[in-house]
Amino acid sequence: MGCVVGTSSSAAPSCSTAPDVLDAPVGQEEVSADRPWLVIVWNDPINLMSYVTFVFQKLFGYSKEKATRLMLDVHEKGKAVVSSGTRERAEMDVFRLHEHGLWATMERQA
Repeated sequence: MGCVVGTSSSAAPSCSTAPDVLDAPVGQEEVSADRPWLVIVWNDPINLMSYVTFVFQKLFGYSKEKATRLMLDVHEKGKAVVSSGTRERAEMDVFRLHEHGLWATMERQA
């Protein structure tokens, strides 16, 4: 967009109101704002299974049964997804799990 000034001194500038034409973005970058972040707790040789169950109940409000099921996944499979949501929420959950001595990470859901 721009203004073009005429050649005569008495001519007023002529301004175009048409928008500039832009090329479409090129690349393979996929934008998906709706993919949640997963919080993963990993198995460790230090924490007791009863303590891990207690932490899941305390931090996430899970029932004893659900907390136990997640704890067994951590123990037997090596890891378990304990929560998901926004990046900010996942960061807070990981921080709180670390405060309780559990090994936790977060990753974007595939």
